[in-house]
Amino acid sequence: MSDDQSSVADAHRSRRGQSIDDADSELSVLNLVTNDRARFYKQQVAALEREGVECTTLAVPSDREHGTSTVEGRSLLDYVRFYPMALQRSFGEYDLIHANYGLTGPAAVFQPNLPVVLSLWGSDLLGTYGPVSKLCARYSDAVIVMSDQMADALGQDCHVIPHGVDLDKFAPASQRDAQAELGWKQDAQQVLFPYPRSKAVKNPALAEQIVHVARERLDSPVELQFVSGVPHDRMPTYMNAADALLLTSDREGSPNSVKEAMACNLPVVSTDVGDVAQRLAGVRHSFVGRDETELVDYLVSVLDAGVESNGREVISELSIDRMGERLAAVYRDIAET
Repeated sequence: MSDDQSSVADAHRSRRGQSIDDADSELSVLNLVTNDRARFYKQQVAALEREGVECTTLAVPSDREHGTSTVEGRSLLDYVRFYPMALQRSFGEYDLIHANYGLTGPAAVFQPNLPVVLSLWGSDLLGTYGPVSKLCARYSDAVIVMSDQMADALGQDCHVIPHGVDLDKFAPASQRDAQAELGWKQDAQQVLFPYPRSKAVKNPALAEQIVHVARERLDSPVELQFVSGVPHDRMPTYMNAADALLLTSDREGSPNSVKEAMACNLPVVSTDVGDVAQRLAGVRHSFVGRDETELVDYLVSVLDAGVESNGREVISELSIDRMGERLAAVYRDIAET
């Protein structure tokens, strides 16, 4: 560890001892996030609160109105402006600071007051800003990633804790009723692609090509359903209306769509990204393909069989509550060190 790293770590440890001495049994955590309205972040907070963790959220402000923000809604200038906000809040009565997403990491690790937990979600480690995330990880007291693949890419000790799935919301239901509700043709095979055509990293062009070739090999019609921008509460209906979920992403962390499909016993055909291969181990009628040819073969096999998977019994250990338990355990380990 360098002298700079040691000084930051020592400062974190000093503040940690002070905050724990003054704390009640309930942990108090300052969360740094890019978007405090993100569904999975709200689910994470709710799960942590059920574990007795008091969560305070500080979101990166968007400068979209000035035309400087990225497509994702935040510019680098937004993150620079975020640092003094996080620094000021770090003097509050918190036990630790949790940076959710790599680009919130600098604001967390370069404050001297609180121990740091850093969560990396996928593109923040595997994409353009991966070096920033890796640097912040070196200065963090604990790092959380979504998959074993991400852990390998990070190259240091970390916790693998994927986002959980709401098993109450995502559950098997009548396909006929779901298709009728959505107005989908019941005499066609329905392939669900739960992303917009415009999201290049999801590789929608490959999905269209796979379905095009699969149509030529099947007797019944096949429709590719691009679904995005719908309320999350509606997604179980789409999952249950479909015959297969198709994922063609170039990179992922731990895609929620795969876990949600599994909870509905919807077969999955996917590229080998993130933790998909790990999640689908032992799941019938669900496959990971290495190239377009394999993906076509697997999709044809799934649609030709026309049966559900056993994904729900496999995914049961990845509930939102279980995720909350594991995150809270990391917090307590850092707080008690």
